[in-house]
Amino acid sequence: MSQLPTHHVFPSPADASEALASEIGDLVSRRASEGRHAVLGLATGSTPIRLYAELVRLHRQGLSFSNVITFNLDEYLGIGRDHPESYWKFMHSHLFDHIDISRENIHIPDGSISPDSLEDYCDSYERKITSTGGIDLQVLGIGRNGHIGFNEPGALPDLTTHVTELNPVTIRDAANSFGGSENVPSRAITMGVKTILEARRVVLLAFGHAKAEIVQRALTPGITTEVPATYLQLHGDSAYFLDEEAAARLD
Repeated sequence: MSQLPTHHVFPSPADASEALASEIGDLVSRRASEGRHAVLGLATGSTPIRLYAELVRLHRQGLSFSNVITFNLDEYLGIGRDHPESYWKFMHSHLFDHIDISRENIHIPDGSISPDSLEDYCDSYERKITSTGGIDLQVLGIGRNGHIGFNEPGALPDLTTHVTELNPVTIRDAANSFGGSENVPSRAITMGVKTILEARRVVLLAFGHAKAEIVQRALTPGITTEVPATYLQLHGDSAYFLDEEAAARLD
């Protein structure tokens, strides 16, 4: 049965990011008090940068990440960890290098995997998630075309971690970072919609006027493969954390 995710509108991206960081901090602390791990699914891109800065601030105030296991959503295929646009580099620069997480608890898809090993690699990534007991809280962004992770328009709901072709809109949006569309990888490894929906809680961050139209569509009743974010209507505990600009077209 489908239901619309809840949505929360904050005065600014900073306020939304602080609210999610506080929720994550509470989860991590609660699990630590129980002697358990907290398993986080993490996203990249400009949207979660404020979230990660806030988590670093909470760490400096005493929050330990020693009981945290993380799984990143995706990575461009065909680039190594040392590439300036790799998500490995992004995550370490913005978060992992500044907190006390154990390096063996960090999982980011490897974009340098050889083509003949990709299927086995994706299966092993999925097994690692399962072996931890599953993701407690999955952080998402949303592309202008409605993608979540790199589940592009047309993505099916039954896919786990897999290799996907990037949509032209996604490639155009990444062009500046790569110095031109021709330099953007055409494929990526991504958690599938099924993997995302198996997280116990999902929170999607969206900020700015450019996201207002797709947020409105994603929060309109009706699931369509052409807007993968609408699959969150199948999740029992999902929420959108929005700034006022991203929420401008909502009733």
